[in-house]
Amino acid sequence: MINNSLLEEFKNAWNKPNNAIAQIILINVGLFMTLLILKITLTLAGSGIFYNYLLQHLMLPADLNSFIIQPWSIITYFFLHEEIFHIIFNMLVFYWFGKLIAEYLGSAKVIALYVLGGLSGGVLYLLIYNLIPYYEGQQIAKMLGASAGVYAIVTAAATFLPNYTFYLLFIGPVKIKYIALFYVLLSFSQTIGPNAGGEWAHLAGAAMGYLYITQLQKGQDLGGWIMKVIRFFKSFLIQSPTIKVSHRSSTKKTPQSSVKKNASNSTSTAVLTDQDEIDVILDKISHGGYESLTKEEKQKLFNASKK
Repeated sequence: MINNSLLEEFKNAWNKPNNAIAQIILINVGLFMTLLILKITLTLAGSGIFYNYLLQHLMLPADLNSFIIQPWSIITYFFLHEEIFHIIFNMLVFYWFGKLIAEYLGSAKVIALYVLGGLSGGVLYLLIYNLIPYYEGQQIAKMLGASAGVYAIVTAAATFLPNYTFYLLFIGPVKIKYIALFYVLLSFSQTIGPNAGGEWAHLAGAAMGYLYITQLQKGQDLGGWIMKVIRFFKSFLIQSPTIKVSHRSSTKKTPQSSVKKNASNSTSTAVLTDQDEIDVILDKISHGGYESLTKEEKQKLFNASKK
C-alpha cells in the first residue's frame, strides 16, 4: 500500500505538465538511488567489480580513445552522482535558479539549458585533457555530476535577471549576479587543482548559460533542437490517443444542452486565448528581454506560472 502510494506520487510529479525541474531532479535522484542500491548489493555479494564496470562506462572519460567506444557518456555523465552531498547541493541550486528560468522563460528552457550546459562541459573537459600540455598524463580521469548543467542554469538566471535577490542564511539579501560571479571565480581558481577537468566543465556550463540568454534576447534559441529531439523520441514512446467515431440519431437539442455546449466552447476559447497571449509574451521576452514587458504582461506571465 505504502509503496504503491509512493510510486503514484512520483508518477504524478513526473507527468505534471510544464514541470521540467521536477523531472530532471527525479532522473538524477532515481539514478543515484539505483547506483547506490547496486553498489551495496553487488559489494556485499562479492561482485563489486561489476558495479565499477557499469559506472566506468557511464562516466565521461578524459581519454579520447575511451570516449570513442562509449560516446553516450557525454550525456549520461551529467545525470550521475555517487556522493550524497554532491547530489543534494547540485539539486538544491538547480531548483532555486531553475524556478526563475521556468517562471519567466518556460519549462522547456530549463531542459535546454541543463542539456546544453552538460554537453558544453563535456566537450571542454575532453579538449583540455587532450590539447593542453599541462594536463597530459592525467587522461585516466573520468567525470560525473550535474554541475556543468547547474552552472548553465545559474549563469542564465543571473544574466536574465541580474538584480533578482536571494536571501542567504547568515548573509542576508544578495543579488544573483554576485552569486553567479562567485561560482565562476571559485571554479576558475581551482582549474589547476585535483578536480581541474570538473572545474573547466563548470566554466563551460556557465559560459553556455550566458551565451544562451544573450542569444535568446536577440531572437535566437540555441536549445530549440534539443526540444525537437525530445519530441521525436517521445513520439515513439507515447502513443497518440485513438479517435472513436460514434453515430447518433438526429434529435432536437434542448435549450439546456445548447447552453452547456456554448459554455463549454467559450471555456475552450478562453483557455486557447490565454495560451496564445502567453506565447506572445514569451516571444517578446526572447526579442527584447524581460524589461521590455509592460506591467500587465509581467503580471499575466507571473499568474500563468502559478497554474
